[in-house]
Amino acid sequence: MGLFSKMQNPVFLKEDSNAKKQLETLKEIFPLLNKEGQEKLAQNIKKLEYGIEGEKNIAFELKNSHMPMYILHDIYLSDGELEAQIDYLIFTKKICFVVECKNLIGNIKITNGGDFVRLLDYRDKGKNKGIYSPITQNRHHLELMKKMKKDSKKNILSKAVLDQTFDKRYKSIVVLANPQTIIDYRYAKKEIREQIVRSDRLIEYIKESYKESNLKEVSDSQMLEWANFYLGLHIEAEKDYISKYDCYRISQNENTVVESNMKKCGNLEREEEKNFYSIDNEIEQSEIFQSLKAFRLRKSREENIKPYYIYNDVQLKELIAKMPASLEELKKVNGFGEVKAKKYGREILDILSEFSD
Repeated sequence: MGLFSKMQNPVFLKEDSNAKKQLETLKEIFPLLNKEGQEKLAQNIKKLEYGIEGEKNIAFELKNSHMPMYILHDIYLSDGELEAQIDYLIFTKKICFVVECKNLIGNIKITNGGDFVRLLDYRDKGKNKGIYSPITQNRHHLELMKKMKKDSKKNILSKAVLDQTFDKRYKSIVVLANPQTIIDYRYAKKEIREQIVRSDRLIEYIKESYKESNLKEVSDSQMLEWANFYLGLHIEAEKDYISKYDCYRISQNENTVVESNMKKCGNLEREEEKNFYSIDNEIEQSEIFQSLKAFRLRKSREENIKPYYIYNDVQLKELIAKMPASLEELKKVNGFGEVKAKKYGREILDILSEFSD
């Protein structure tokens, strides 16, 4: 992996996880719910803890790999209606491994078509439960990553090269983090089987794939630039995890449930969604939003790149919410690192200053 390589160990460029924040939030509201609400919440907390534990196992393996690579954990990418929540992106000097972590419970069968089925009872097929295929899930992730990378290319030749090399440079892996899970994939196609690996074999799998690849190694700096490309596109999505439990909350003054049935709970959620889109629509119709959008479009045409590569709508709204007044403040907005702030910062700040108080 490069005799004179300066980098010898893995580096996490992003190690935090949105799931941990979600878990903390859910645990805080647990004592505020009635019995029915606590039962539902307990199930979701358990699933979340399983997922976090699985990703923790993968992190342990990566940290002890003693391999030169950059790692991104819990990356959220969005391009219009397309989005991807990726557990791990592992960048080596030849291959980027796109990891979907599954801490599955019980016995799993993978069919010839690549479907995942949880075997709840071998004697009763009717009780077995289908699972959304992580193979399919990761394929969608790769498609979005390819689109975003291709959109960043400025000429036809570089786009054509990407088309030819992408499948070799990017490799999908479904990592099974629960050592007690039994997988039956004797009927699965070879291309499906080759994408599935246990967490304790992850590093061995990466090393074997690296060794078998005939791609030319990139330098340490190129590997970092590769990882930073996707890190720069990552969005810290703020999500509401607790409103769906409002109908199970117990009044602080009386020992009664504020909202006691699912119908009212559903109405609350629909009303909340309606209000959200109303506010969202109001922002999009504002003059400052339109000014920032016009600047983005103009720059994208000048550079022959997609507008979202400069900043997407989520980042645009964050600019409005935070109203940075300096380059240092601008760097605190998601997606604006040193390079992007230096390149577009002054013009963005000028636009924002026109609408500041």
